[in-house]
Amino acid sequence: MTLRTELWPIAASQYGFVTTRDARDLGYSAVELAKLASREKLERISQGLYRFPELPQTARDDYMRAVLATGAPDAILSHDTALLVHDLCDINPEIIHVNVGKHRVRRNISGVQLHSDHISPRERSWWEGIPVVTVLTAIEQGIATKVPKHLLHQAIGAARARGQLTALELGELESNL
Repeated sequence: MTLRTELWPIAASQYGFVTTRDARDLGYSAVELAKLASREKLERISQGLYRFPELPQTARDDYMRAVLATGAPDAILSHDTALLVHDLCDINPEIIHVNVGKHRVRRNISGVQLHSDHISPRERSWWEGIPVVTVLTAIEQGIATKVPKHLLHQAIGAARARGQLTALELGELESNL
């Protein structure tokens, strides 16, 4: 079995992207990915991040790219981006917010703002196969970073209407707002 064949199911679940960590987990070195890229079997996106060119691009690719490009094992969409992807309010962030926890990211990632908040397992959820903070955590982060109040009220109202928050959580958010 070839490296490309082994990476294919990973790429299919990650919007066409694979990382050097994915290759290492399969027992291959990062150099093997670079060789595939030089033969145009993979597209090099950034340091440690590659893409299968034959997999179709989607509107969610930038979010997966942002999470994977950090190299952080627990990277997760957060803050304004989480409010957007959970479709809680009419926020339109200019950059993608990614939380990397205590992991040190030594590179700048175009269009991405990194955060280092501690995210517990209960604060993690998924959106379209991409890790994202929960609705509650997204709103709490919005309050902490001073997202405009009208957007936070809209987010709380949307979460209430969908039954995504308990009465206690709603009360705490409204009092913190």
